[in-house]
Amino acid sequence: MGAPVDTGNLMIDAQTAFARQRRRLRRERALGWLLRRSSRSTRLASLDQVMGADAPARRCALGLQAIPLASVVGTAESSKAHSFDGEFRPPSSSRRRWEGLWVAGRRGAALPPISVFRVGDQHYVGDGHHRVSVARSLGMVAIDAEVTELGTAPLPGCGA
Repeated sequence: MGAPVDTGNLMIDAQTAFARQRRRLRRERALGWLLRRSSRSTRLASLDQVMGADAPARRCALGLQAIPLASVVGTAESSKAHSFDGEFRPPSSSRRRWEGLWVAGRRGAALPPISVFRVGDQHYVGDGHHRVSVARSLGMVAIDAEVTELGTAPLPGCGA
């Protein structure tokens, strides 16, 4: 991840941090190509892949929680699985949004909660992909999230 850049000018620091994320993404893709690895190995995991074609039988809204960023492993939006990589590095089209969130985070503003689906001990982002990307770039270890647990069996604490 690297330490945040600190030139004293937050906009320049944000641009540098975004460029660093894009370089890492290009480097990872080039390495995958050279080693003849499937691009799926660097792509963001999709909730559809984990749950299969069938929708989960049970949902339980758990409310706002701080979750470890390391547990955020994928997305609930198939289009985002192609935009972000497995490390939540952003697409080039996200530059302004990403840099704005990065500047806000460096100024000490709390990032708005994301929404996630929990499957076991892993989380899949429904909304907040850019916030996850920025939080990782800033070295955060946890992020606030509205959590909905998914399962096929009755979920403890959710009723039948």
